[in-house]
Amino acid sequence: MARTHLSGFPRIGARREFKFAQESFWRGESNESELRRVAAQLRARHWKLQHDAGLDFVAVGDFAYYDQMLNLSALLGALPPRFGFDPATLSLAQYYELARGSAAQPAMEMTKWFDTNYHYLVPEMSPDTTFDGGVQWLLDEIDEALALNLPVKPVLIGPITYLWLSKSHVAGFDRLSLLPKLVIRYRLLLEHLAQRGIEWVQLDEPALCVDLPHEWLEAFSAAYDGLGTTRVNVLLATYFDTAAAHAPRLAKLPIAGVHVDLVRAPQQLDAWRAALPAHAVLSAGVIDGRNIWRGDLRGIVEALRDVHAEFGERLWIAPSCSLLHVPVSLHAEKKLDADLKSWLAFATEKLDEVATVALALGDPAAAQATLTAADVALEARRNSSAVVNALVQKRVAAVSAEMAERKSPFAKRNIVQREALDLPLLPTTTIGSFPQTASIRQARAAYKRGELRALDYLQRMRAEIEFAVRKQEALDLDVLVHGEAERNDMVEYFGEQLWGYAFTENGWVQSYGSRCVKPPIIYGDVYRPEPITVETARYAQSLTPRVMKGMLTGPVTLLQWSFVRDDQPRSATALQLALAIRDEVVDLERAGIRIIQIDEPAFREGLPLRTADWAAYLEWATRAFRISAAGVDDRTQIHTHMCYSEFNDILPSIAAMDADVITIETSRSAMELLDGFGAFSYPNEIGPGVYDIHSPRVPSTEAMQRLLERACEVIPAERLWVNPDCGLKTRGWPETEAALTNMVRAAKALRAKLAARECDELSV
Repeated sequence: MARTHLSGFPRIGARREFKFAQESFWRGESNESELRRVAAQLRARHWKLQHDAGLDFVAVGDFAYYDQMLNLSALLGALPPRFGFDPATLSLAQYYELARGSAAQPAMEMTKWFDTNYHYLVPEMSPDTTFDGGVQWLLDEIDEALALNLPVKPVLIGPITYLWLSKSHVAGFDRLSLLPKLVIRYRLLLEHLAQRGIEWVQLDEPALCVDLPHEWLEAFSAAYDGLGTTRVNVLLATYFDTAAAHAPRLAKLPIAGVHVDLVRAPQQLDAWRAALPAHAVLSAGVIDGRNIWRGDLRGIVEALRDVHAEFGERLWIAPSCSLLHVPVSLHAEKKLDADLKSWLAFATEKLDEVATVALALGDPAAAQATLTAADVALEARRNSSAVVNALVQKRVAAVSAEMAERKSPFAKRNIVQREALDLPLLPTTTIGSFPQTASIRQARAAYKRGELRALDYLQRMRAEIEFAVRKQEALDLDVLVHGEAERNDMVEYFGEQLWGYAFTENGWVQSYGSRCVKPPIIYGDVYRPEPITVETARYAQSLTPRVMKGMLTGPVTLLQWSFVRDDQPRSATALQLALAIRDEVVDLERAGIRIIQIDEPAFREGLPLRTADWAAYLEWATRAFRISAAGVDDRTQIHTHMCYSEFNDILPSIAAMDADVITIETSRSAMELLDGFGAFSYPNEIGPGVYDIHSPRVPSTEAMQRLLERACEVIPAERLWVNPDCGLKTRGWPETEAALTNMVRAAKALRAKLAARECDELSV
């Protein structure tokens, strides 16, 4: 029978146990030993789930106290020297300083893990980087699993992907020059595994699914010629796209097998069948690790019959990628519609799907009942009247090219908006949310439990809005926001008020660190039955004479940060979302809101990994945003926000979105990201973030002013805004006030400096 395994399991716990343990540790309410106890408990629970499902291996090494890339840096001994930490004696408090920053040092840079909403910490490389070894946490976890008599398969990020995703701020430095030293450390690690009796190790190389330069492809031979000859069998894993073009190259390496993603790229199967040598394992990633829909198990089995006949036990069955990207279990979902629930599979259910496929290949009769149950659920979903909405279909059919165009080009709009808004040079604002305090969360929970009447809840939220407005006025911010007290999440909040969406109680997924999101499920055609934010925005504006921004989530982000239906193209769903947001934008303008921010932090995230596929995505994603924004008059200023992504390679498309103002994350990279906007001569206004909201560190006025001055070297001051990197919902009020006070002071100081310079120039 085919063997079964997986690349990773969600580490947060079914009820976010690890999130709460982390945050307790950060607050000083618990110690390191307590945090380690919770972590060990969760690991053991998740290994048991895998073993009980009948998998041949349990994955070890997928757990992280914050991020797997940071874990690997700590294991290798490659920590940023600016922190001054000894990798071999790294404490969890120091580990979290790397991730979250401190008063002395900003946190390591954070960005998206390929095209997912998971964020990793970027390793910092230089000619002096060494890989002399660090913490032994991975080996300790392997020993834990072995002590439980479990069949262990360690999972690690491979050396090429690790270097590819790292960064260096040393001009002209080639990160690949570090590969020989890195391979030595990997070899020593594999020897430690062999000494423990480990048979297989999985090295993840998803970088093979992007367009790697020739020298990076050549480096695979240099790396794996040294690793594939150790006493441990190496399974090289790719995922998120096809790696078929590299099949002949990888087949020549001294590795024992390859894992491929047959959900995202089913067309690559034949290439691997033809290329792999007679001894090699083919791990087929056939269960979707990125989405929550129940698999077509019978279809998967039929597609693999010939492969199984050819490979026998050399065919392994697995999810397409780590299950980190889906919730833990459907077991806790008591309120989901029964029909919809029958269409779904979370991580725990996907373990059973993997086992069922393997069983059906070896003993079809034994798996027949499970296959039939999957067939019934799939057929019910196909025929459900809840999926298709005739009203939405009619409106989509009527969309015209004109609906994606503003009335006037930016240059003309900009003149009108400057006169209407009357803002100072370097206007200050925030991205949208303010701290979600305990009282806000408690009120929301009481309302959901029915303990707080709707009117009482509304009054509570309005009090929180007024509190945020008065704070902003006291801080002397130029453009205000209402603070989003009423919003649980920037996607879930909107989805709850749109048709075609469903919601879970415990469908949590890790975004970064302790930050978890609960992506809604788009199961059918999307429609906005009534205004969502208009009355709240109208109320907030009534509290102040200052300009109040209306805050919306854009169509691409609503798509990317949801679990999206897989029965129609994503572009079709994006268009439906764009029309819903367009209606909201128009209604906000009618309510007197003069600035409307349509957040698109996931725009870059949705970009396909292969450049050959970019044009199609960028066309429909850009069109969706423009349709959402283009229904307003020239006087209405449209903002958008993007964060924690590399934008420089898609700047023409970002410009084509034609937002009047874009705000972006730049503080962790010391404004490095802004260089691309300057070189591109980005035409519209831009707000580069001047401090990192994911860190409790409060930067000084001087530090923020230096960043702003650096920004002025790239973008003319008259086109710059001043703002944090992202929303402030995860921060507390004391640090928020302190940071914003410094930010406003920095903007005012630079205004004065620029005004003085202009006076000096005029007097010459």
